[in-house]
Amino acid sequence: MITIDSLVKRRGSKEILSGIGFQARPGRVTGFLGPNGAGKSSTLRILLGLDRATSGTALINSVPFVQLRDPLATVGAMLDGSGAHRARTGRAHLRWVARSAGLPRARVDEVLDIVGLTSAASRRVGSYSLGMARRLGLAAALLGDPEILILDEPVNGLDPDGIRWIRTFLRQHAASGRTVLLSSHLMGELAETVDDVVVINEGKVVADGTLDEITGSHRTLEDAFFALTTGGAP
Repeated sequence: MITIDSLVKRRGSKEILSGIGFQARPGRVTGFLGPNGAGKSSTLRILLGLDRATSGTALINSVPFVQLRDPLATVGAMLDGSGAHRARTGRAHLRWVARSAGLPRARVDEVLDIVGLTSAASRRVGSYSLGMARRLGLAAALLGDPEILILDEPVNGLDPDGIRWIRTFLRQHAASGRTVLLSSHLMGELAETVDDVVVINEGKVVADGTLDEITGSHRTLEDAFFALTTGGAP
């Protein structure tokens, strides 16, 4: 369970987040949407202990991320692609992550197979396409077999087969009773994947509900998002 309550973030005189609050629940995929600069990245960074809130709370299973006893088994996150050094091979990067977290080396080959990178595991990350780098980032997030996945733009750079694969994977991950929180600008893909939607704009939550509730009378999620964030109709 992810619970964010009254989250405020100020930088100098500028308020980045103004009382953000929502939940992402087990067994469901929650889409986190907002225009560029709306506060999505700031919210996720605070949730993952990479930044501090001015006030409010961002909790994972009722505690801050920094208090989790086994972080990688609880949360798998991908915020900025693979995060791997370009000179390392994909396998070497995952082995380094696994070793630093005390995870078994055998898990590396398991996650490479899950994300479809086994044949490219010995290649240097610098030679990877954007889609391959995304798959490597997802593999790293899965190393601890986490209860919760937090993914930023997971389908960016993937080909149609890759997009279909990750959509199916995330649905299955949630169906097993786990929590998935993802952000993406590809509304069509989100509409095919998510159960719940949270929309933020200018640091505030402007909509929070099921996909059907958010879409409402609009033809598509993209139309609803446009109306919610601009106050007009497409």
